[in-house]
Amino acid sequence: MKVGCVKEIKKLEFRVGLTPDNAREYISQGNEVYMQAGAGEGSGFTDAEYKAAGAQILPDAKAVWDTCDMVVKVKEPLAEEYPMMRQDQILYTYLHLAADRPQTDALLQNGVKSIAYETIRDKTGGLPLLKPMSEVAGRLSALEGAKTLEKPMGGMGLLLCGVPGVERAKVVILGGGVVGTNAAKMALGLGAQVTILDKNLNRLTYLDDIFGARLQTLYSTEAAIEREVASADLVIGAVLIPGATAPKLIKKEYLKKMKPGSVIVDVAVDQGGCAETTKATYHDAPTFVVDGVVHYCVANMPGAVARTSTLALTNATLPYGLMLARMGAEAALKTDPGFMLGLNTYNGKLTCKEVAASLGLAYTDPATLF
Repeated sequence: MKVGCVKEIKKLEFRVGLTPDNAREYISQGNEVYMQAGAGEGSGFTDAEYKAAGAQILPDAKAVWDTCDMVVKVKEPLAEEYPMMRQDQILYTYLHLAADRPQTDALLQNGVKSIAYETIRDKTGGLPLLKPMSEVAGRLSALEGAKTLEKPMGGMGLLLCGVPGVERAKVVILGGGVVGTNAAKMALGLGAQVTILDKNLNRLTYLDDIFGARLQTLYSTEAAIEREVASADLVIGAVLIPGATAPKLIKKEYLKKMKPGSVIVDVAVDQGGCAETTKATYHDAPTFVVDGVVHYCVANMPGAVARTSTLALTNATLPYGLMLARMGAEAALKTDPGFMLGLNTYNGKLTCKEVAASLGLAYTDPATLF
């Protein structure tokens, strides 16, 4: 199969879908790899390294899209990329379609076989291709929140860990999954007071077991969220419904009860955000203020640490990608029901239940298509 990788064009996105080592793996299994010139530079990989691995370098994105049977990316295609996609082409990347009707329409109209990293499941029901970026984003959320609390960044001028004789900051985390767990790990390591809310009692038990008395766990209800958010210095939104839009847990009216200069870091922004006031931002202007509360809502947080993120992501995506290249989409997806859940669109049909429900579109069971 002809496998390609283009340079990401989302603003201030520095990750890349394939490393030189990945290219070598694809080629060793009989595939051809085509890289857009400069695609890996943001993550520290040169064209010379890709050439040494056996990849061919093409001058622009269109050349890659035109040449390849499968395109491997990091972020969803943007509007200028839509015309380059074609019928029967495999697109293997993060998509986050539930909050993106224009992209969904483009994938359907172009007949793309789109496979979303964020909806693939493993045998335990986990999200193996979302997990590495959730780990990065969770850890970054505490670090960026701590930075945003500084006065020059718009925050109240609070040091997360305090100092002897001065109270530590209170961090409230909504969601105890991978993002929330990693946010808690980092915030606790920085010396903050940390409370985490979740509806899954088994998950709360697990968090209590691993963190012990250092972490306060609470069952998540609307009343508990309103109360905890009001007393927080930093709120981290870490909720996820795989494939679907994030629930709006932080109501706009809650902000009026929050401390002036407190901070919300909404890691769920890719799926629409868990605060009613969330809107996507970028690394060069990451924050905005609503009712005195500073919002940090960067939609590609892991892109800030591109080298780490690219290596972590491609470690997870490579085995599935090699299977797609070796067997073709249909045969590969049939081998694993969890892999099949990654298929979001197929030859003009929407094949992800959660996306269909979020956008009010017709769902087609992929089992009926091939």
